Amino acid sequence: MSTALSVEEYRDLLSGALPEATDADTAVPKVESLFTPDTHRAALYVDSTVVRGGRGVGKTFWYRSLLDETLREIAAQEYGIERLRRVKVSQGFGAALKQNFYPGPGNLRQLVEEGVRPYDLWYAVMLSAFGQPELRELPEWRDKALWVRNNPGAAERTVQHADQEAQRQGVTHLILFDALEHLHRVRAQADRLVGGILELALAMRLGTRSIRFKVFIRPDMYDGALLHFPDASKLSSNAAALTWSRANLYGLLFHTMGNHDSELAARFRQLTGGWQSEADGRRHVLPALLSGDEQCQSEQFTHIAGPYMGSNFRKGHTFTWLPNHLMDGVEQVSPRSFLSALEKALAETRSQYAGHEHALHHEGIRRGVQKASETRVDEISEDMPWVESAIKPLAGHQVPMEQAKVEALWEEFNLVDALRKLAERYVPHSADDDTKVRTGPRYPEDPKLLIEELITLGVMRRRRDGRIDLPDVYRIAFNVGRKGGVPRVAN
Repeated sequence: MSTALSVEEYRDLLSGALPEATDADTAVPKVESLFTPDTHRAALYVDSTVVRGGRGVGKTFWYRSLLDETLREIAAQEYGIERLRRVKVSQGFGAALKQNFYPGPGNLRQLVEEGVRPYDLWYAVMLSAFGQPELRELPEWRDKALWVRNNPGAAERTVQHADQEAQRQGVTHLILFDALEHLHRVRAQADRLVGGILELALAMRLGTRSIRFKVFIRPDMYDGALLHFPDASKLSSNAAALTWSRANLYGLLFHTMGNHDSELAARFRQLTGGWQSEADGRRHVLPALLSGDEQCQSEQFTHIAGPYMGSNFRKGHTFTWLPNHLMDGVEQVSPRSFLSALEKALAETRSQYAGHEHALHHEGIRRGVQKASETRVDEISEDMPWVESAIKPLAGHQVPMEQAKVEALWEEFNLVDALRKLAERYVPHSADDDTKVRTGPRYPEDPKLLIEELITLGVMRRRRDGRIDLPDVYRIAFNVGRKGGVPRVAN
């Protein structure tokens, strides 16, 4: 029996299985797409209030999966989290416009401008999830928040009743928050709104037995939130992070291939062996070797992409080369970047190297990394515009470079002034609005602290000899060179 599919069969399977759009906002979780990496178990604990994760690591995927009873059951089973089977889930905020559950971005902007306290607003959202009858009669969120403000006793009695009722039923009422970057386009106001969510989340965790929040949040937003309330540090003590190991990434790839609805996927499962089918045969669970044994994963990926990134091992091994060049400065790879790079590698191979002996050509994989770098830079430039301003002066130079050279280039570029202007930029919403945008770093005038912040974000990293480096996933699209490194895409 053959131990692998043919080159064209691998290409056809990858073409069908790899998602066309790797943007989480357009992907709806399905039974067959639910992959459960071992590193995500803690994030799904009911008592893990804060779940930190950058772009493309699975925050929205898990938010949507937890809203679905069938997907929750699968996660509870595979992670062995019995309590996840006994939850009543509500939406506290998300990207979808659901005015009956929570105010949308336009409404939030108006409420903030009118001076509504974020804590009162989220309290109203929570009470609405509990079905508070007086709030049900109030159509506007402004009025709901005002009711909370003016009726603290009634609000607290509603919480107490909901907590007792949940205990009687043996469930936990779990309220989910996601897409917090959409709360408000002015970062300072978004920070206030996030602070209100987290303050209320802690109050419920400390004051009730059966009401819990789960807040999916980018690390920079969590760090920037205004946590000026007692015991705020307790939120960090049980925070979880959505991280991906190399074995997780390849496990996701093989899970995606094995769960495609096709004869080729069935043959792939048969050839690799050990798969278990569940959920009425709609979902196929990876064998342990394909999900957690890198030697086995490497052998399987070699069937797809060959062993080397060129003619021999000196060019690098495909299995390690791909994730290594997608890794940021804190050694994390987003699955979105990983799958996007593979999708681009396949397209490039089919258009330029169709006769290659493997399904993916190593030049196609390089092109995939270049494309993933462009996407990653676009994302961080959108999330934190100051990062682009800080890295731009390094364009055309090579890393690693001495820290003194980085500081000299910044001084030559007048970076401090550029960051100050960026931080003080106004985004008016009305003729008399003077709200400032909080877009800059914490210490724009201190180059050493600025470098440390970029290192924390994973945009830079410090080598053992003290020199400053940029990981390829940022370096390539920022047009910063490295001797022998992956070049930028030629336009």
